[in-house]
Amino acid sequence: MNHAIRVHEHGGPEKLIWEEVPLPDPKPGEVLVRHHAVGLNYIDVYFRTGLYKAPSMPVTVGMEGAGVVEAVGDGVTELKVGDRVAYAGALGAYAEARCAPADRLVKIPEGIDFTQAAAMMLQGMTAQFLVKRTYAVKAGDTILVHAAAGGVGSILVQWAKHLGATVIGVVSTPEKAQLITSLGADHALLTSENVPARVREITGGAMLPVVYDSVGKDTFTTSLDCLRPFGLMISYGNASGPVTTDLGVLAAKGSLYVTRPTLNTYTAKRDDLVATANDLFEVVKSGGVKIAVNQTFALKDAADAHRALESRKTTGSTVFTV
Repeated sequence: MNHAIRVHEHGGPEKLIWEEVPLPDPKPGEVLVRHHAVGLNYIDVYFRTGLYKAPSMPVTVGMEGAGVVEAVGDGVTELKVGDRVAYAGALGAYAEARCAPADRLVKIPEGIDFTQAAAMMLQGMTAQFLVKRTYAVKAGDTILVHAAAGGVGSILVQWAKHLGATVIGVVSTPEKAQLITSLGADHALLTSENVPARVREITGGAMLPVVYDSVGKDTFTTSLDCLRPFGLMISYGNASGPVTTDLGVLAAKGSLYVTRPTLNTYTAKRDDLVATANDLFEVVKSGGVKIAVNQTFALKDAADAHRALESRKTTGSTVFTV
């Protein structure tokens, strides 16, 4: 028997339906994974609402999971039955078992459990490329992270500190401000504050080389106003809605740069995927970054998890137990 959460029509959390589905056989190049844990990410909301288009309907949402290989398809040589594996970026994770492309899976090293792995793959690998490749954070940098208490945000705060940066985090509540301070943030600002003015004060007028923004529409102008000339605005999420703006604003505010990166692009090559995952595993095992699983839900209760996520009641990572 195999169950999955499927979306038959776009809409609110109530459109997440727990139902029995066939147990698939792996095709050539695939493996069958029996999940032990599945990660919750905001991209799951985008697929549920239709902001991101699924290849077909009904769709099993979810991009991240960890479990054990139960069967391998023809041509698979890197993985075998019994291997502990994790992945991010393969749509279809909200299921007890699913087939996934073998070249998108990585082996989970000793010292990392299934819950950690499911919590860290998408968010942690996203944080990895954001601080190592999209903008290479270095000692002495001052950076700003929006939604700093969230899944990616809380990892960015820790990793940037690990690299020697001064970190400004922006959060919605005093409780979240305390949380990010405990993670190492040097300055915890509230969304109710005049964030650019506070950044000007913190930096002595120098402003910032980079801002990490997963909020989208509501914070886009704020992010640009925190940058120094030629600064980089990294927009990696749309929690408040997609950004729409005239590019002329970049000229007016100091010849700024904006990028909209995705994990899929940064890990499209197998070698890049493995290197990204291994770098993440190493920084977690070293203690430089701690993966905080602050909420768990049964997979069948995915609708409740989506409600909590969208109402900003979650911090850190949320994992479904399977």
